[in-house]
Amino acid sequence: MTRYLAAAVTLLLILPIAVHADTFTPDPTTEPLGIAMENYAYPDTLHYLPLTIQGYDVRMAYMDIRPTAKANRGTIVLMHGKNFFGAYWEETIDFLASRGFRVIVPDQIGFGKSSKPPIHYSFHLLASNTKKLLEQLGVDRAAVMGHSMGGMLATRFALMYPETVTRLILENPIGLEDYRYKVPYTPIEKAFQNVMNYTEEGIRSYQKTYYPEWREEYEEYVQVHYRWTLSGEYPRLAMASALTFHMVYQQPVCHEFHLLQMPTLLVIGQEDRTTLGRGQVSDEVLATLGQYPELGKKTAEAIPNATLVEFDGVGHIPHFEVTEKFHETIIDFLSQ
Repeated sequence: MTRYLAAAVTLLLILPIAVHADTFTPDPTTEPLGIAMENYAYPDTLHYLPLTIQGYDVRMAYMDIRPTAKANRGTIVLMHGKNFFGAYWEETIDFLASRGFRVIVPDQIGFGKSSKPPIHYSFHLLASNTKKLLEQLGVDRAAVMGHSMGGMLATRFALMYPETVTRLILENPIGLEDYRYKVPYTPIEKAFQNVMNYTEEGIRSYQKTYYPEWREEYEEYVQVHYRWTLSGEYPRLAMASALTFHMVYQQPVCHEFHLLQMPTLLVIGQEDRTTLGRGQVSDEVLATLGQYPELGKKTAEAIPNATLVEFDGVGHIPHFEVTEKFHETIIDFLSQ
């Protein structure tokens, strides 16, 4: 994998850079954001788990929020999506803590405030890291909730450590279909260049596909991604993003849903059409991908002990779009 990083760095070194010191005026509205999100506030205290992975010494960031209610209802682990990070669970963290849950929210290696090494990423690796974190925190049993890519990771975690997972919640997970059947393979170098070419408007246009209705508060996550592109360390994040794109593409979990044994809640926003490789396929093929109303039913049928909840008029992120309704749904499931 090191050769990919070297190739990427070499490419950046040979690109022409124009500097006009006499005409450049800084724009105070575009403050770069470090790729470790050093100047971005999280909703709770951050801790770090040191790990050594494939020869790299790295740190896994996480929040460990204790219950704010007297009742002790156990522990729940929240797993973020590919284009997000632990902080976007803020309202859900507060809700669960107020209902008596200990809430553990990791930023997976390669994301958020965690290290972003140029390694071979796999869902098995990220699940193993999360298990090490729980062992470090003395947690033997927990409910697990994953959104988007986090749903793929939560599924892999539940398959690897069924004795640990009391209940599984999948919120509009990607990977309900095998993208390899319809989306052409993209070499890592190409995937890296795709991320390097992100623009503010391009990021906004993509994130608007998540929602049936755009709200001003969603703009924050556009700006996080855009401000990353202004960082001098952005190529390192871009490589991690390319490598995790490959992880999602090459490591489907949909063929193993039938092996899940724990009670599973599948929450599906019916307007969601999120898919991998949106810009790589024809409109005709794209129309057959990310069909969540069909995929949700198919997945619920595959999981032996599944409950399917469908939200009409909701897109990819129910915990943003219909927060109270989402919270009522998950607390009902966790209380059974």
